[in-house]
Amino acid sequence: MPQLAPLDGRLARSARTRHAVVDALLDLLGDGDLRPTAARIAERAGVSLRLVFHHFDDVETIYNELADRQAERVKPLTVPIPVTLPFAQRVAEFSTQRGRLLETLSPVRRAAVLMEPFRPALAKRLKNARDLMRAAAIAAFAPELSKLTADPRRATIAALDVATSWVAWEQMRRHQGLSETEARGVIATTIRALLTT
Repeated sequence: MPQLAPLDGRLARSARTRHAVVDALLDLLGDGDLRPTAARIAERAGVSLRLVFHHFDDVETIYNELADRQAERVKPLTVPIPVTLPFAQRVAEFSTQRGRLLETLSPVRRAAVLMEPFRPALAKRLKNARDLMRAAAIAAFAPELSKLTADPRRATIAALDVATSWVAWEQMRRHQGLSETEARGVIATTIRALLTT
């Protein structure tokens, strides 16, 4: 039994180091450093570069762990909107929830979009995330969408997907200078326009 203590201590230190490295990457991305080097990650984590690569095979492995951490962080922000709620309430709840989610995703998503063309594993994760967000929008407004015939439904779903996407959020928040509250209002206005014609 005494032999387990040093092993447990090493495992705990290893987990702390891995956690610190991923936290450092999150911090750097949050600060706007969209392509941090391994050296900058090590410096922010307070560990040596050698120790970073002792725990991670390469920078891509750090990003994979970051993606897992990010998924856990945003999981509580994605609660299905009951279709039994009145339309106005669903619009309000969906817009608030989607805005909170997109705002939380933004620092990491900016960096991910830059790397997506060069990292197939990351591209797959981003596609899955986009598919999940599209599915959530379709589910929240299924009663309204079900009243449309095939072609208008397809077009409306495409417009709903774009209007509630991270790309639209980035346009509103960064390029148009809207506040988070204003951007959520635009999402709500767009959903009402699309689904109450």
